[in-house]
Amino acid sequence: MRQNEKLLKNMKELDKQRLPKWFNGELYDEGATVQNRFSGEKYELNNVELSMYDFVMGATMCMEMELPCNVNELRQGLSWFRQNNAEAYMVLLD
Repeated sequence: MRQNEKLLKNMKELDKQRLPKWFNGELYDEGATVQNRFSGEKYELNNVELSMYDFVMGATMCMEMELPCNVNELRQGLSWFRQNNAEAYMVLLD
């Protein structure tokens, strides 16, 4: 394995450790700028935060469409965001 590939693999493992064990969403390789769907305000998220954000938004959409979803995981995702990036939570999810 080349040095760069090994480094990327190690970084991905560290990112997985930052997410809770119950998280079953996709872990992205890169972050992105996200826009609040109501206010239009934007916030830059790293790859771990973006992974959790998309998980929370997916669960929110399921609830809004009255599809079967795990409300407990949605609450846990929101709580994770409040603890790990309170500013992003206030801009994007509050």
